[in-house]
Amino acid sequence: MSTATTSERIGFIGVGLMGHGMAKNIVEKGYPLTVMAHRNRAPVEDLLRRGASEASSPAEIAAASTVVFICVTGSPEVEAIVRGPNGLKQGLKPGSVVVDCSTADPVSSMAIAAELAEMGVDFVDAPLSRTPKEAWEGALDTMVGASDEVFARLKPVLDTWAGRVIHIGGPGDGHRMKLLNNFIAMGYAALYSEALTLAQKVGITPERFDSVIRGGRMDCGFYQTFMRWTLEQDRDAHKFTLRNAFKDMRYLESMADAVGLANPMGNAVKNSYALAVAAGGADDYVPMLSTAVARANGVTLTPKKG
Repeated sequence: MSTATTSERIGFIGVGLMGHGMAKNIVEKGYPLTVMAHRNRAPVEDLLRRGASEASSPAEIAAASTVVFICVTGSPEVEAIVRGPNGLKQGLKPGSVVVDCSTADPVSSMAIAAELAEMGVDFVDAPLSRTPKEAWEGALDTMVGASDEVFARLKPVLDTWAGRVIHIGGPGDGHRMKLLNNFIAMGYAALYSEALTLAQKVGITPERFDSVIRGGRMDCGFYQTFMRWTLEQDRDAHKFTLRNAFKDMRYLESMADAVGLANPMGNAVKNSYALAVAAGGADDYVPMLSTAVARANGVTLTPKKG
């Protein structure tokens, strides 16, 4: 364990799949840490054993912290944490910083930023890329929306859990860039799913399809992760739910609407996830979109060996 040379006291709300590993790295690298439980106490108990303290509400976290991280599902949850009964606004002090690591609607984020600014509190968006494995290893990617001054203040803390810290712009730009990043990723998944289904319909198995794409110009890391479900039935290859993918594509649509952009590709991607969620697949993971698209078209993608 290293000792952080800082006076920052860190609060962390949302110690789930990603947040647990992030918080573990913060406390193990010497920062005083306060956390709170939601439904699952196991991550909190683990963090307490590592030296963290526990609070019972966002307001209590805010009162104990100079920097508060939020890592939850999306904007409705963030808004409740900030504005709700015993929310962060009840305990934040001037000079504090709130860092939202969720994938959120930038319109909501900017409204929260304006409210907190009136209190003398800075709002930073630092959404994440990569997986819980990298969160545990301290090797996540984060795209940060913050002023230069606040970014410089936060950088040592972000470095505890991120291998790539990219200052993308001012407040809100992190969430905007994250939605663009997820649009590309979720778009790939929708494209692969439809291509695999069409291939099967015309008699080309997933293995034969993969033998052409893998190692060629159309190959990429995301493709390889995605195909681990279709080829190997590895359910945990990419633990990001269809429900969350659908949510992110709705946020992308909101961002496009706010600037009057026609986004037919974005809407097509969003509808792929809408159909899969409506068919009962909300808690399936993104690579399993291929199964949902195939099922809707009356085929199965179970690979045939030999």
